[in-house]
Amino acid sequence: MLSHKSIMSILSDRINNLSESATLKMTKLGRELAAKGVNVISLSVGEPDFNTPDHVKEAAKKALDENYTRYSPVPGYPDLRQAIVNKLKTENNLDYDISQIVVSTGAKQSLSNVILTLINPGDEVIIPTPYWVSYSEMVTLAEGKSVFINTSIESDFKITPEQLEAAITPKSKLFMFSSPNNPTGTVYSKDELAALAKVFEKYPNIYILSDEIYEHINFVDKHESIAQFPSIKDRVIIVNGFSKAFAMTGWRLGYIAANKEIAAANDKLQGQTTSGTCSIAQRAGIVAYEQGLDTVNEMKKAFERRRQLVYDLLKEIPGVKTNLPEGAFYFFPEISSFFGKKDAEGNVIKNSSDLALYLLNVGHVATVGGDSFGNDNYIRLSYAASDESLVEALRRIKEALGKLS
Repeated sequence: MLSHKSIMSILSDRINNLSESATLKMTKLGRELAAKGVNVISLSVGEPDFNTPDHVKEAAKKALDENYTRYSPVPGYPDLRQAIVNKLKTENNLDYDISQIVVSTGAKQSLSNVILTLINPGDEVIIPTPYWVSYSEMVTLAEGKSVFINTSIESDFKITPEQLEAAITPKSKLFMFSSPNNPTGTVYSKDELAALAKVFEKYPNIYILSDEIYEHINFVDKHESIAQFPSIKDRVIIVNGFSKAFAMTGWRLGYIAANKEIAAANDKLQGQTTSGTCSIAQRAGIVAYEQGLDTVNEMKKAFERRRQLVYDLLKEIPGVKTNLPEGAFYFFPEISSFFGKKDAEGNVIKNSSDLALYLLNVGHVATVGGDSFGNDNYIRLSYAASDESLVEALRRIKEALGKLS
């Protein structure tokens, strides 16, 4: 059997330099503990706890009956891409042609495709922290360099135009962010996005990757896209998908909307890697977009209720500092007051990963340390769980934290 060192020498530098996804790792650890008979409540995974709407499932069954079982076009079926174009016009007042849409195997692949088609070795990618765990790792795969703009709970995790401009160098090629944000739930307003767009107007060589996957889980009026500003629209790449809004995480269906050259480059890359995504999922996606947002809005109401529930419970835990997120289904509370404290065995909590492991092993609640999102003083909690599970999880967290000394 090969040693760990031998295996590392066989593997490429590309994979050796890549970190394991922290969210998937914590989910895996939680499942392993549950397999031993421990009652674990998982608040680590970014997945709606709702079922895919019935009309979407029926569309998939119909697609099977109609034999949509062959290779699909690399950028997606034309009628799905047209449904996406219609959605962008109707919901976001954005004009695109189907030649500017590329459908992929989830928004995650869409993000990766964009980075691989734009970034050369040494190019800088500006990323506000906290960020979704895979952003910086995708940049690493493309041999680019991540440049981070740090934020905190005091600013609701938003960057200022001044911070953005200070991060720009002659090597800056791409700015990537999400609104609503994972892991914080932060939502940028139209005015805030306009102020950032003014900065980008001065730097025509910088592209903007706007991850809008949580668009419909927004508690502060309507979603605002940075692509709405004509002066920079041609440099904005929107990434979106069906997983969060329609509870279609396992269907793997995402897309980009971009200028024709970038869309064609993504089509070219995808043609040499995965080709077109699942034919059945695509047919279901058409129906999801064409039959309205009733089920989406019902799910959003449940998330909004849970958000208030978790907010009230977090505020009751001594040493935990939180804000009220405006979107997505996460809290990102500040927990650095527990660093330096010890558990019952005398182990010192040194960072957010230590605290997340402690909460899993002692409180039997799976969370994710903030270090993986670029801010070590925080942990991420998902409230995509039932009210009863959330109440019990927060009780366990409060009790476990109270045992630290």
